[in-house]
Amino acid sequence: MDIHHFLEPAIVLIGWTMLVWVWMYATRIPAMNQAAINPDDARHPGTYGHLLPSNVRAVADNHNHLHEQPTVFYAVMFFAALTGGADSLALNLAWAYVGVRVLHSLVQILMSKVIPRFAVFALGSLILIALVTKEVIRTFF
Repeated sequence: MDIHHFLEPAIVLIGWTMLVWVWMYATRIPAMNQAAINPDDARHPGTYGHLLPSNVRAVADNHNHLHEQPTVFYAVMFFAALTGGADSLALNLAWAYVGVRVLHSLVQILMSKVIPRFAVFALGSLILIALVTKEVIRTFF
């Protein structure tokens, strides 16, 4: 399998992360202005978070989440690409993971319900566990 093709899910998730970054600042800066928060006074994370609307905080929270578990995804994708694990099963799991992470972002940002967000997060976690397990088995057994 072409490595460039195999790594497409990783770059799509990176692109999505950058889109959420733009979304975060497009909502956060106006909300900070409306709440009359001086950026210098808010230099420590969470200092004035309680003054921002929940929907604005949700975008920032999701942006942070896109820098947590997906780091394992990036590592396993590059590991697979560099060590011969770039096969159709890994690619299908990767695309499924990216799709679920985008869905997770939309649920977290656009809905205020925790249970649907948790369900989507859990599904993504299971997909990632399957991808990691596949690579561990391929590597050691």
